[in-house]
Amino acid sequence: MPPAGRRPVDRFTEVADAAARAYRRLPAAARTDPPPAVTGPRGAAQRINTGPDTVERDLVKLVLTLVELLRQLMERQALHRLDAGDLTEEQEEHLGSTLMILHDRMIELCARYDLSLKDLNLDLGPLGTLLPPSD
Repeated sequence: MPPAGRRPVDRFTEVADAAARAYRRLPAAARTDPPPAVTGPRGAAQRINTGPDTVERDLVKLVLTLVELLRQLMERQALHRLDAGDLTEEQEEHLGSTLMILHDRMIELCARYDLSLKDLNLDLGPLGTLLPPSD
């Protein structure tokens, strides 16, 4: 029975309030080093460490990851269209050269920011990696 003047509180709310009070009592420790990596069957998950000195590189890494994902999707779509015979010989040549130029440009951009194409493959935890393994 709740004290006089107070509404009855369900058990979930009590637990949430207790957790909030306990969390507020924890000391706020400044972290200078990254948290310890959790190892699993695939190893440590990669995290983007955002700091004033690395923010540009991390942003470029994220953008290049998205561009690489789109490039690989376009490449697969082109292969499906090739297999289906939807393209003329001229379209095949144009598409192939465009995809090769985009791949070369990706390698150049990665080199400029001291990255490799393998660095762009984000670990999504239990889902695996964002990009398929490179052949």
